[in-house]
Amino acid sequence: MRRFFKGISVYLLILILIMFGARMIGTDVEPISEMDVTELVEQLAENNVERINMEGRVVEGTLRDETKFTTVLPYEVRSDFYNDYLKDRVDTGEISLSGSPDVVRPWYADLFPTLLVLFAFAIFWFVFMQQSQGGGGGKVMSFGKSKAKMHREDDGKLITFNDVAGLQEEKEELEEIVDFLKSPRKFIEVGARIPKGVLLVGPPGTGKTYLSRAVAGEAGVPFFTISGSDFVEMFVGVGASRVRDLFEQAKKNSPCIVFIDEIDAVGRRRGAGMGGGHDEREQTLNQLLVEMDGFGKNEGIIIMAATNRPDILDPALLRPGRFDRTIHVGLPDIKGREAILEVHTKNKPLENDVELKVIAKRTPGFTPADLENLVNEAALLTARYNLKNIPMHLIEEASIKVQAGPEKKSKVVSEKERKLTAYHEAGHALASRLIPGMDPVHLITIIPRGMAGGFTAYIPDEDVNYMTKRQMEDRLVSLLGGRVAEALVLDDISTGAQNDIERATKLARQMITHYGMNEKLGPMTYGTDEQEVFLGRDFGRARNYSEEVAATIDSEMRKLIDTAYHKAETLIRENIDVLHRIADALLEKETLDAREFEEIFSGKKVSELEDTKGFETVKEETKTQEIVEEKAQDTIEPTKDNKKDEE
Repeated sequence: MRRFFKGISVYLLILILIMFGARMIGTDVEPISEMDVTELVEQLAENNVERINMEGRVVEGTLRDETKFTTVLPYEVRSDFYNDYLKDRVDTGEISLSGSPDVVRPWYADLFPTLLVLFAFAIFWFVFMQQSQGGGGGKVMSFGKSKAKMHREDDGKLITFNDVAGLQEEKEELEEIVDFLKSPRKFIEVGARIPKGVLLVGPPGTGKTYLSRAVAGEAGVPFFTISGSDFVEMFVGVGASRVRDLFEQAKKNSPCIVFIDEIDAVGRRRGAGMGGGHDEREQTLNQLLVEMDGFGKNEGIIIMAATNRPDILDPALLRPGRFDRTIHVGLPDIKGREAILEVHTKNKPLENDVELKVIAKRTPGFTPADLENLVNEAALLTARYNLKNIPMHLIEEASIKVQAGPEKKSKVVSEKERKLTAYHEAGHALASRLIPGMDPVHLITIIPRGMAGGFTAYIPDEDVNYMTKRQMEDRLVSLLGGRVAEALVLDDISTGAQNDIERATKLARQMITHYGMNEKLGPMTYGTDEQEVFLGRDFGRARNYSEEVAATIDSEMRKLIDTAYHKAETLIRENIDVLHRIADALLEKETLDAREFEEIFSGKKVSELEDTKGFETVKEETKTQEIVEEKAQDTIEPTKDNKKDEE
């Protein structure tokens, strides 16, 4: 009903304005003088009145000199005025009379134009206020309204802790908040204060937002979501107003959870940078600090926030009483990845050869978002080749596609470049295989993918949290193996090792300046990772060492790189025949898996390798099966027609 009235009021307002405008346009624009009753009687006595139009109390007329006048008769005079002053003159023809002298207009008739205008303004004000209070971007006076969206238990699929996999310890930390929202009495009785805020910190894609929704789903309370960037606008004071409005909505729906995603957009450290900060952003942050723990009380409101940049947040925001608890949501381990894969493959048809444990082992460093994308890419590949179930080899292909990009088989590569790429990748693989303790080779390919002309993939036997000095030195040898192979066999070097050299240089610098792995410089950190909030990553690093130390760092880095290069050169030169076998196999097959690489390394030739059903074989089999089915269909249809003819 309210919406109907709002809609019809707009058209009614337009109609009234048109009528009012037509009345104003149709009004005589000639000047009209107001004349009182005494003066009108004198003009009548002097026979100066030519025409009169009389409507009740209103007398309008024209004098003989074409002057227009109007007179409003008092109520006590109106009834006798016509008989006393006009009747005889009208009868004799001295005055031309029009109108209805005998008609008595009600008193409110004279107020009708004024009431019409007031009514039009009332409708206009009502419509204006409805638009200003409607919220949302672009509406008048709505900038100060919060853009938070409220999700309730009955809005859709309920997310609980059972839907969150791989975050066991994080879920245990958040169960206290769920218990408080469900039954706060047991906490109050023992004098415990539930955390007012929980900050989720972790890399992108680790499930921070999903975990907060699971908390709201477990507790069965309203869940407000808003992004940190939604607070700040181009107008001064809008951010602080939105913070106030957000907490007003939360108070009306308490107990509830307010989740602020990417809080670093509004919670950056105050007073930082060359300009001293941004006043509007700081006002918004100040209001957020007051609402979270100020003089007012927000009982039953728990603030959850997520960020991957906790180092730039304001210290006042992180103190106890505001964000009491910080939960680090990191990358899942092998068990966590297996549990996450079970969740994402729950409703997908898998072949019997699919082993989630093997997939989890082959995807170290994958976030839950990466694993979900991996399963989805495998499903898309399955549908592309018209398969009913997702096989294991397509999941492996999807994992490589996610990391390195799709294969570029149509790219034209010269034979010289193919040979260079084959020896480059063979050098990486051989150097890694000859170093004890290095991750085993999982795949070698010279098929271009993404920006790479080829690559060598490694799969660690177990998740690694720390690296030793020897492991990092061995990695330098592996990275430089490709450049060494080019120089030894082709007697030339190429730009293909650019990324390898860049990674090796960065690793060598970190060993010296960050990890203290140099005897000459000692266990000290040179430089700092602290960044200015507004200057950014490229200009905000502080250099806290002298030019002499800088020269020593460069010299020690050069020693590390030279030592690794010579070690790689020695290993490959002593096994040059193995390098040739691996490169020849790559030139013929283009891709070698772990088993084929080990057989080549052990001394087998390409012709002696067992033929396995790889990805390309499955594609060809799929196409062949489609052709067979089409031919079978064509054969069946004429047979039916022949039977009909025989009948």
